[in-house]
Amino acid sequence: MPEAIIVSALRTPIGTARRGALRDTTAFDLARHVVTAAAAAVGGHPIDDVILGEGRYGGGVIARHAALTAGLDTVPGLAHNRHCAAGMAAVQTAAAGIRAGMDEVIIAGGVNSDSTAPRARFRTGPEEWADPWVSPTHPDRPDAPNLDMSITVGWNTAVKYGLTREELDAWALRSHRHAIAAIDAGRFDAEIVPIDTPHGRFAVDEHPRRTTSAEKLAALAPLHPEIEGFSITAGNASGANDAAAALVIASDATGLPALGTIRSWASAGIDPALTGLAPIAAIRKALARAGVSIGEIDLFEINEAFTSVPVAMIKEFGLDPSRVNVNGSGCSLGHPVAATGARMIVTMVHELRRRGGGLGLTALCAGGGMGSATLIEVPAR
Repeated sequence: MPEAIIVSALRTPIGTARRGALRDTTAFDLARHVVTAAAAAVGGHPIDDVILGEGRYGGGVIARHAALTAGLDTVPGLAHNRHCAAGMAAVQTAAAGIRAGMDEVIIAGGVNSDSTAPRARFRTGPEEWADPWVSPTHPDRPDAPNLDMSITVGWNTAVKYGLTREELDAWALRSHRHAIAAIDAGRFDAEIVPIDTPHGRFAVDEHPRRTTSAEKLAALAPLHPEIEGFSITAGNASGANDAAAALVIASDATGLPALGTIRSWASAGIDPALTGLAPIAAIRKALARAGVSIGEIDLFEINEAFTSVPVAMIKEFGLDPSRVNVNGSGCSLGHPVAATGARMIVTMVHELRRRGGGLGLTALCAGGGMGSATLIEVPAR
């Protein structure tokens, strides 16, 4: 069976939705930018497909649009949507095609532009419309509102694991500090492809907050003050963001140089009320499929859709916090939903290379009660 190697791993800087540097850059532009950069890494080798995670962007196939605008006229495109795990699912699907021997080179990733996303409406009667309308992730329930992940992910996870507001805020502050430290040290430079925008050249993630503090986080109001003890705030939640990420996934038989190898992956479902806990089953499945124990993993990134998720995973698996989210995650870097899973793998590849190799596990929850995880290995350097 061919191995699925990672030849290239790139992303745009992450913008803050509707007021940041990418506020007037469309998902089509973001996708073209990273797909063009990714294609340059294959040295003229034929590309079999472009697979991109996308969501809430009108229902087209951005991947094919990007292939065409990148000059890959004969390469098809596939749109993937697993909500927050869409970009990760694209990479997993590419790896599956490679390992099955059906494809040799695939560009896979995700793209998200909250800033420019179209608005949908839904007909509810002969002349009545729900406007704006968002497609629900699951059937609505009082304990699992389908348009409020502060409850299904943030709060319900915190309650299940007995997490305090102080713990959640402390992790949020840590996330921002880690992200700022990574930016200042240039640790993202190798993975970021700067992009020209109507507002100038954009080259550095803008969402992390240098001036945040424990006092500022503690002063923020809970999102649901009517719920006693509610601990979820804008400060310990992820941002709304714009970005794109793309990886070249190839067969080791191509002879293309490898940054790393995709060892295994898995996804899982759970009661939507417990969406924040869905990574647990996905992580266990991915590790079992690779025959690896959790103690063998060198680094983890567990997306901070809400900080309760990584804190809960640390408690569930007994993880060393110093190996988790070492460069920040969704709370600080931002959560460009359909791109996040791919962005996490991109960052993990480069951080493992910087550290001399090892095993890295990326995992996140996704709307509707889903979770996904991907295990990669970077050879010792």
